[in-house]
Parts: sequence; C-alpha cells; structure tokens
Amino acid sequence: MVSYLSKRVLGMILLTMVATQPAFAFDFTKWDGLLKKYVAEKTINGVTLNAVDYPKIAKDPNYASLLTDLEKASLTELRTSQDKLVFWMNAYNVMAVKMVLDHYPVKSIKDAGSFFQAVWKKKVGTIAGKVRTLNEIEHEILRKLGEPRIHVAIVCASVSCPDLRKEAYTVKEMDAQLDDQLRLFLANAEKGLRVEGSKQVRLSSIFKWFKEDFDSKGGVLAFLAPFAPDNAQATLKNGSPRISYLDYDWGLNQL
Repeated sequence: MVSYLSKRVLGMILLTMVATQPAFAFDFTKWDGLLKKYVAEKTINGVTLNAVDYPKIAKDPNYASLLTDLEKASLTELRTSQDKLVFWMNAYNVMAVKMVLDHYPVKSIKDAGSFFQAVWKKKVGTIAGKVRTLNEIEHEILRKLGEPRIHVAIVCASVSCPDLRKEAYTVKEMDAQLDDQLRLFLANAEKGLRVEGSKQVRLSSIFKWFKEDFDSKGGVLAFLAPFAPDNAQATLKNGSPRISYLDYDWGLNQL
C-alpha cells in the first residue's frame, strides 16, 4: 500500500507541475470551425479573395457562443506578446464580422458607420468585460505590440483587405501563419503588390497608411522583399523604385 507520506509527496509534486504550467489562453476553436466552414475563394470585381458567408455564420450556434466566450475572456492569461497578438488578431476579425452582421445587409463595412462616427470608432462588442471598437483593438492594442505583420492578419471585411485566413491564429503557429499571410497578400497582384517594369511598384494602400510601423524594420520595401514573389524581389531590392498605390475596394468580402 502507498503510505500517507508517499501520497502527500505525490500530491505536492502534482501541484507543483500544475503551478508551473503556462496558463491556457483563450480557446478560438469555435472561430476556427466557423472559418473552415464559411470562408471560401471567390472573385469579386476582378479580385480573387477569401470571401465570407455572413448569413450562415449568423445562424451557426457557435457564433453566438463565441461572442459570449469573448465577453467573459480573461486578459490576465495573455502573458506574452505572442499570446496578446494571437488573441487580439482573432478578436479583431471576429468583431469585424460582428460589425457586418449587426448591420446586415450592407454593401461595405463602412456603411455601418455614419457621417458623424466612422465605423472603426463605433462600439462593436464586449471583450473581457469591456465594450470595444475596432479602432481600439487595432491602434491602441495591436499596433503597440510592434509586429507589422498584423496588417495582413486583421481583416476589415473588404475586397482589398488581406484575405481572412481559413483558420484561427494560434501561438504555436503564429509566425508561420503571418509569414504565409504576407506571402499570399503580396502574390495577389490585384490588391497586394504589382510590379510594373524594373523601377515601378504598386502596393496596397495598407503599406502607405501604416508606413511608420515598418520603419523600425528597415522600411516597407526592405521588409516586404523576402516575402514578395520571385519576379518582384529584384525590383524591391534594387535601389529606390517608384511607388504608387493600388485602388482600394471597400466592397464587402461576401461569398
């Protein structure tokens, strides 16, 4: 028989093991399932993208359940920058979908705003007990984490936005997912990157709006070059090509 002392020692060991395990961050399994079921490729206005079946997401019980989970989320579990990035990137994308659905049908997410209040500054939902806006999540939380790749991960429900990934971001896979997002976005000549001759580059307006976020990484072109298609890398690395920006289509990324 195991003695009382042995049981006590075993119990102390188990408690120590539990205490030293990292806290479990928010579980985005429901979001992952929604993305896999309701996001698919489509061409809109000549742009190929991952489009969203908004009506079907609205009817899926996991959508309402996910929003409830986010309301009760604990931010104390987000201990590392990776934890925070993953949580808030996923949360932003959920809330962008919610903004569309709260005002559905709309032709553009911007239609959910008004002359007096842009959609980005409009209250969209509760996360961790606080009512949030898309502006707060993007500018006051995510951008301050110093990771410029967020700009190809968070999706403003529009045609010219980076594609909504068909899976949730996870801490384990985050770096690979963000690298892949950037490569895919730059490979899309209709909204990410287009090379026009040896000295002319057209970029998504995202890289104009958030240029300063890339400055500490060597600048936009230096940062993008390793992720660009092979036929574009030489142009990006060769001196200072002329930069112009692709038209931005704010139409809804609807399947």
